[in-house]
Amino acid sequence: MTTARVAYRRAIAARPSVRTGSSRPLKCRRKFLRYFPRGFDDPTYLEWERNYKWRAHERWNELLGRERLRSLLKAGEHLAVARLAIGIESRTNLLFSFEKMALRDAVKTEAGARVFAEGLWSFLYGQGTDQARFEQWIACVGSLPRRQTRVLTWPVVTVIGFIAQPDRHVFLKPNVTRAAAKAYGFAFEYASRPNWRTYQSLRAFAERVRRDQNVLRPRDMIDLQGFIWVQGSDEY
Repeated sequence: MTTARVAYRRAIAARPSVRTGSSRPLKCRRKFLRYFPRGFDDPTYLEWERNYKWRAHERWNELLGRERLRSLLKAGEHLAVARLAIGIESRTNLLFSFEKMALRDAVKTEAGARVFAEGLWSFLYGQGTDQARFEQWIACVGSLPRRQTRVLTWPVVTVIGFIAQPDRHVFLKPNVTRAAAKAYGFAFEYASRPNWRTYQSLRAFAERVRRDQNVLRPRDMIDLQGFIWVQGSDEY
């Protein structure tokens, strides 16, 4: 590591968090910078944690952006919507293999694909509050056909919004996020069954990280989720 990079990392790591009197956010920042000295612009961070998620988002906009999704739904192409969504997610490592399989199996039939596609539109672009749309999305995923593995899990419920709208939605890996919240000193209100209160608490955690770590200039939920991942994952 060059002298300049060492100096940069030390200067950023030493800046206090927004919440005065709390050392945990500062400690978490230092951990993040140990792995990625240039923060969210670090080439290794971009390679390991950000670029593949952003590529998935760009592909979503290309294949299933608002107008494209609308036209497919009007044409009754529910299976096409489901295949495209599954294909985009499959290029990431966000879901475990059994979760990928459960979601893929759930939308194989026209009935399952229709529930998924129409629920997807309502979730991303429908009327109502964030809470109402999220709870409808939970109900949609919960009603999908199930073969062996259940579909209604936190990663499955949150992965699509995260890929499609990373400016608004964040991805939840339960064990990692709970460990990260503990390390950060954030009272994360977790329940294993997907629900609005837990998701609202997750978004509050992400926004707390955004405020505390604003010196690192996080761009969106991809960066915030990446920071949280580093705090709670065994990989780090």
